[in-house]
Amino acid sequence: MAHSGTPDPAQDQAPQDPDITPSTSSTRSTAPDLVSRRSLRTVKASSSAPRAPKRQTPPSTSVAAATEQSKPAAKKRKGGWALNVAVMTVATGIIATMSIPAFAFNPAGAESSAFGPSAADSMKKAQAQSVEVSGGVAESAVSRDAATATSQQQLDAQKAAAAAEAARQRAAVSFASYAAYSGPSVSDFLANPPYPSFSLSQVFSVAKQYIGTPYVYGGASPAGFDCSGYVMYVYAQFGISLPHSVSGQAAMGKRISIQDAQPGDIVIMPGHDGFYAGNGNIMDAPDSGRSISIRPIWTSDFYIVRLGI
Repeated sequence: MAHSGTPDPAQDQAPQDPDITPSTSSTRSTAPDLVSRRSLRTVKASSSAPRAPKRQTPPSTSVAAATEQSKPAAKKRKGGWALNVAVMTVATGIIATMSIPAFAFNPAGAESSAFGPSAADSMKKAQAQSVEVSGGVAESAVSRDAATATSQQQLDAQKAAAAAEAARQRAAVSFASYAAYSGPSVSDFLANPPYPSFSLSQVFSVAKQYIGTPYVYGGASPAGFDCSGYVMYVYAQFGISLPHSVSGQAAMGKRISIQDAQPGDIVIMPGHDGFYAGNGNIMDAPDSGRSISIRPIWTSDFYIVRLGI
């Protein structure tokens, strides 16, 4: 028995066709929305039943779907167009880059005004230039300063002359001091020698007393010595008379080897002599401007003589 307000079986079994006509759907939409147990069972059974195959979309629906599907394709075509434009731009830049140097160095265009020589270049390459000057222009006189140069030989000669003049002045001063000397002379010592007993070591000791005495050309006193005057003055104190010359003193002695030489022997050189000071040294009156000192023998052209034997 049906409940009140519940539709009859005929209403429950009405087909649920979605393709109902507009009049029917409007009628049902206005009817009261009544639900029965049978309709609930029917809905449950229909939900569990296999789905029916999709029905074809009406033409209007198909056009809409085709329009929606064409949108991605249009977007895809739009993206491809942008890529083509980028590729063409890069290719155009490469071609332009390769063609610019060829255009810049095209020999055919070298004679054009853009690449041809300028007027200034043409003037620089011209062979002869001539300038016309009016006769009213006064010619200025050009004078040159005379330049002279001093040669190296002249400079050396000037230096040598200056050194000689300085030595002459020093010698004059020394000789003035030498002339004022009033002590014993060589002849005084020979007449009364202070050291009558001869000894090489004593000779060297007496000779060392005159270290620092200035050189005076021709000098033979403590006021000033030259090389042979120094040797002569020392040996005179031992009663030995020597000439005032290097060659004469060398002839007065006996020549010995350097290995046998002792301090007090005489070192003979070309034009110079002095006392042997041991260990390859000489004690002598060197030259103008210097004084008696001990220094190494600076040459191999020498020999030793000994006096008093």
